[in-house]
Amino acid sequence: MTIALERPKKKTRSAEIREQLGYPVIDTDVHTQEFEPVFLDYLAEVGGSKIVDSFREHLPGAGRYRWFQQTWEERRRYRTARPPFWGRPTKDTLNLATISLPKLLHERLQEAGTDFAILYPNLATLAPQIKNEEMRRAVCRAANLYHADIFRPYRDRLTPIATIPLNTPEEGIEELEYAVNILGLKAIQIPGYVTRVIPAFEKYSEEVQREATWIDTFALDSAYDYDPFWAKCVESKVVPTTHASGMGWTARRSISNYQYNHIGHFASAGEAFCKALFFGGVTRRFPTLKFAFLEGGSVWGASLYTDIIWHWETRNPEILQNNHPGNVNKEELRELFARYGGPEINDRFEQIGSGLGFHGKYFAPEDPGELNEFAAAGITKAEDVRDRFLNHFYFGTESDDTRVAYAFHQKANPFNDRVKAFLGSDSGHWDVPDITAVVSNAHSMVERGILSEEDLRYFLSIHPLELYTSLNRDFFKGTTIEKEAEEYLVSVGR
Repeated sequence: MTIALERPKKKTRSAEIREQLGYPVIDTDVHTQEFEPVFLDYLAEVGGSKIVDSFREHLPGAGRYRWFQQTWEERRRYRTARPPFWGRPTKDTLNLATISLPKLLHERLQEAGTDFAILYPNLATLAPQIKNEEMRRAVCRAANLYHADIFRPYRDRLTPIATIPLNTPEEGIEELEYAVNILGLKAIQIPGYVTRVIPAFEKYSEEVQREATWIDTFALDSAYDYDPFWAKCVESKVVPTTHASGMGWTARRSISNYQYNHIGHFASAGEAFCKALFFGGVTRRFPTLKFAFLEGGSVWGASLYTDIIWHWETRNPEILQNNHPGNVNKEELRELFARYGGPEINDRFEQIGSGLGFHGKYFAPEDPGELNEFAAAGITKAEDVRDRFLNHFYFGTESDDTRVAYAFHQKANPFNDRVKAFLGSDSGHWDVPDITAVVSNAHSMVERGILSEEDLRYFLSIHPLELYTSLNRDFFKGTTIEKEAEEYLVSVGR
């Protein structure tokens, strides 16, 4: 039986709004789903039949799905975090098919009032976290080949990310060079961190090692020097973006409630990576390199920006001298304790060091240079934080996330700045069942007085144009918004 599919002829509200805006709408985070039978053909080409068989048996990311195979007794014993489930909008068949069929997505993007989209395929977001190196690198390579091929006919409106593994700088560089120079991909996704076994626990069983881990965020206290990879990004003219997950971290380990684990986890993982890039000095050493953090919203970016400046103003090397143990006037302190301390303190004043920390040698760094924790970032004044943070970091935010108001609340932000939030709709997941509602959702924040018209333009257009042309001014060449992108570049003198 043949089912006649009627495509909507009436313009969507989002398409009508787009016609009124007068500038391009760029969605920086649209999710797609691989068609597994075809993807496995690519994986077989890259890694052979044994890799394919292993892939089928141990689906990448399956480690976090141990929960489904465990009894409740086992879940309690291992404190296995409840993972995601029922993550796709299935009630509307058209929307479900849209995430797997490039031609249909291309067509519906125009209905949705979106001019251009950066795509984050499902498997590509998981692939860099595969533990086994052979499998990890094969899946990343196959995913990049597959997505480069299936989206090539639709590159006027769609560009998929290249998924880049980063357990070592060398594997990242190798896949980056292949993706950019051979496949012609121009957007990349890296993991926000790699989970490594704490060295002191490597002698224990695999079961213990799985839990005795630390989070390597590549830029601060890392196991490797990742500067060669950041340099390769600059050379290759690509912006590193991340879509990192923090589920399963510390408190996000409920064994019974996925929502408990889900709330805030993208922001938590993004913040960890962002802080490492800042305090590790990456944005100082690579002044032209920008980063984007997807799906965690922008409110944490606004909070972190303010918080770093506050910490500088209250913990910079000069102010910190106010806390030096050598400042203590022991005689004056002795007199105050004698006057106000009461009988329980009599004759015990000399023991005070252990309580207030004035005299313990273990409470002070031996190296005076260790006092300045802003040194690697090159901070000498609060304005430097703006240069090292605000000018480098972009925050993907969903179209119905009204908390974006914090990013655009210039009176509340340091130096009256906008934090660089931009549209990352998360279309294709359970929270965005209809891609054609994204632009109208975003515009409703203007209608409700949450954003100004100017703020909306930064959110939908200026910030993504700024980010993706920062290293590659030809990023939008050959797309439907090539002319608008060139006009933007001219307007900012580039």
